[in-house]
Amino acid sequence: MTQFALCVGINRFENLPMTSWLNGCVNDAADVSALLGRAFGFADTSITVLTDRAATKDAVFGAMTEALDRANTPGEHLDHIVITLSSHGTQLPDTSGDEDDRVDEAFATYDLRQSGAAWNPGSLIVDDELHDLFARLPKGVLLDVILDTCHSGSGLRAMDLLPSRDDRRPRFVPPPTPLGRDGAEAGGADTRTLRDLIRSSKAAAKPVLFAACRADQTAADANFDGRYNGAFTHFLLDALQSGAASSRGEVIKQVNAKLRDRKFTQRAQLEASAPGKSTAWGTAF
Repeated sequence: MTQFALCVGINRFENLPMTSWLNGCVNDAADVSALLGRAFGFADTSITVLTDRAATKDAVFGAMTEALDRANTPGEHLDHIVITLSSHGTQLPDTSGDEDDRVDEAFATYDLRQSGAAWNPGSLIVDDELHDLFARLPKGVLLDVILDTCHSGSGLRAMDLLPSRDDRRPRFVPPPTPLGRDGAEAGGADTRTLRDLIRSSKAAAKPVLFAACRADQTAADANFDGRYNGAFTHFLLDALQSGAASSRGEVIKQVNAKLRDRKFTQRAQLEASAPGKSTAWGTAF
């Protein structure tokens, strides 16, 4: 089996103040990379890890595009792609014209920067871009996606996003200005997530998506025994490396049980076909 993994973790951002930086995203990328090699047979040469300064929009999206190009190249025999993204999530007003009452969900890269009242689309990865990229997934290639970032689909009121504990903070950064927040809030409860786009896609093959939280929630960056991780990634890796979960569906149940036990309000989400939910993570279906 030919495998490729891209593990992205961004704690520091070129144009954000230190108060908006995160603590556990780089650890997420390193920990997922290590687990892929240890438990799932990924060779070191098949794993690309991009963190902080190296994780620009061009670098991250370029690596993902290269993976899908390989998957569609005859003779490459790329069987399994894993893409994991840990960073801030944010929103920006939709500008494509096909959803004028909604907003786009976006993944913040290292070079996130402002353009007018909103974030510059060239400095983050928008859900529409991921949807169009994943729509190129050919039959016979498994794509596992892990997103440990906030979606925050119902409202961007900054005061609601302040961490309630010193050892936990939300992986969400609102649009940079009040005008930008107003534009994004126009989407309200109608906001889609990548999960919605994957569900509605007519592509020949669809990725399996694990997401850290629902569209109306924030994902936590948290301290576990003196070391930071995304809460979702921390419990996901626990479930995967324990071997106790027989299927992806069981994995998500275990993750959410641990999130509840530790008093995290987020609830992890799984988007996959019925066969995908009933087979083990990393297994074709």
